[in-house]
Amino acid sequence: MAAAIETLKEVGFAGASARAIATRGGLNQALVFYHFGSVQTLLLAALDRTSAGRMERYEEAVSRAATLAEMLEVAREVFEEDLRSGHITVLSELIAGSLAHPELGPRVVERMEPWIDFAERSIGKILDDTPLAGLLPTRDLAFAVVAFYLGVDLLTQLDGDRSRVDRLFDLGAHTLPLLANLPGQNRV
Repeated sequence: MAAAIETLKEVGFAGASARAIATRGGLNQALVFYHFGSVQTLLLAALDRTSAGRMERYEEAVSRAATLAEMLEVAREVFEEDLRSGHITVLSELIAGSLAHPELGPRVVERMEPWIDFAERSIGKILDDTPLAGLLPTRDLAFAVVAFYLGVDLLTQLDGDRSRVDRLFDLGAHTLPLLANLPGQNRV
């Protein structure tokens, strides 16, 4: 799986053949089919592995955030880590691959559900003791956060310009204190 992850990051979905993965891992390519049945199944398992590692890190980081401002700082921190680790590259390559292999799409979307669940829990944690609790549909907000995060990450990878994302995080950091003056906003 490590060889599959590195292959996806280096040559993308189109170049992630059994031969390329086996060569990178110093393995016999027949092992790909013996253990996983297909290259697609191996690539999905690779996504599962990198996703599990990132989820563990996200849970740890969010557990120490008690306010919206702290959550924003955590988001900035894990965003930078995601760019460095290549996790989103692995995900985006599988998304790109699903365009040519439509049967892959639902399997990738299925792997996004735990991230939406996580975002929903995280949003709930921040909104729970505020007047907004119960007023905002946390599941819909969670979907929007995951879609936005993925889109921003993809665009950052495509153009290589992190300055726009930095400005978004800075805008959030400058805007949150204004929200703190609203009644009942002790968790901003």
